[in-house]
Amino acid sequence: MATASLIHARCCYSPRLRLKNGGHGHGHVGSSSHSSSSSSSSPPSSSDSCSSFNHRQGLTFSGINSTWKHKSLRAQAMSTTQGNAASPRGFMHGKYEPDHLLVLVHGILASPSDWTYAEAELKKRLGRNFLIYVSSSNTYTKTFGGIDGAGKRLADEVTQVVQKTQSLKRISFLAHSLGGLFARYAIAVLYTPNTSSISQSDDLKNSKKENSQSSCSSRRGMIAGLEPINFITLATPHLGVRGKKQLPFLLGVPILEKIAAPIAPIFAGRTGSQLFLTDGKPNKPPLLLRMASNCEDGKFIAALGAFSCRILYANVSYDHMVGWRTSSIRRETELVKPPRRSLDGYKHVVDVEYCPPVLSDGPHFPPEAAKAKEAAQNAPSTQSTVEYHEILEEEMIHGLQQLGWKKVDVSFHSAFWPFFAHNNIHVKNEWLYNAGVGVVAHVAESLKQQESSTFIAANL
Repeated sequence: MATASLIHARCCYSPRLRLKNGGHGHGHVGSSSHSSSSSSSSPPSSSDSCSSFNHRQGLTFSGINSTWKHKSLRAQAMSTTQGNAASPRGFMHGKYEPDHLLVLVHGILASPSDWTYAEAELKKRLGRNFLIYVSSSNTYTKTFGGIDGAGKRLADEVTQVVQKTQSLKRISFLAHSLGGLFARYAIAVLYTPNTSSISQSDDLKNSKKENSQSSCSSRRGMIAGLEPINFITLATPHLGVRGKKQLPFLLGVPILEKIAAPIAPIFAGRTGSQLFLTDGKPNKPPLLLRMASNCEDGKFIAALGAFSCRILYANVSYDHMVGWRTSSIRRETELVKPPRRSLDGYKHVVDVEYCPPVLSDGPHFPPEAAKAKEAAQNAPSTQSTVEYHEILEEEMIHGLQQLGWKKVDVSFHSAFWPFFAHNNIHVKNEWLYNAGVGVVAHVAESLKQQESSTFIAANL
């Protein structure tokens, strides 16, 4: 039976949901004013079904005041959800098989065992439609070989899984920390554009004109031959790392910040220089900047844009590995004091915000950036490093904000061990890091409701 939350199939869970319009302001959307908010504010791009379905649903419910109409829609949702279990699409060779592949990707110096609790919990909550696969191609020191190398290994691993399971139709990713960057590279390798669809740049320019239409992600391309649904990261350094803002354990000590970038390759290999944006020759954009665009290395933005829903979970504090700004893809001015009260039913999840796509010509690597990169490589100082990263961060944000993102803020301030935030967020160990069970439950509900909205939207 479908639960009430599944029937509503919302992308968000609390009246504290904020709809951010292009980074220039916030509008609070309460449950009682959802319909009016949908009509008065600009709806997000049609490519994001997690938001466009929310918008359509708000319009549907706004004119329904009688009980029998509400029950009718409820029955329709239940029928759609229940019909999923009996649908012939899941049957292969006379037995039911999963059709939605969910790939779990661990972070730096980690292994598949990091997902033991989350895997079990997701299996219990998501049901048999999902094949949950824990990646094992980049364990421990393999994470030091470079984001690109790890991304290619992950892509090969996913390809093998898809080839072995003929029933698969859809694909989603859930990645923790550095694994989020591995996954972003891998989906670019696995991406196949739909030649019949318009280009990514044209689609972004026309998104406002098309916001009343439901856009299937498969029209934008496929990932490993499957329809891409969810791309979810937990405490991932999307903007790289630097200083106390992005790498909190440096504590803002100038000497530590000065030597961090030069010694990063010694301890973390090629991956270290890529995270500090100092990889490659001075006149060449670093990998993370290239990954915020469609370039000769891969169609990174097109691959991300193919997913129906992109979600960022970020620790607002106490994460000494990945700062709030880099994990939530925000500017310093966009970091506001988060609520301290958890969302109902999801302990330590304090806020959910949807950021619609912002029209942009993408990231650039201006001459001043090349000059700053050379200084950061050859004569690093706190000032030169800060200047270089500020230029690059703004360019990466320009590229990544071309797509809509749902941003979920997590705060472990009330946890018994708040300083374990980086491992709590995905419950690395059930006994030591169990403060994050509410986050895992929220992730599961996000996946379930996106799954439900896909079926309901297809039948509206």
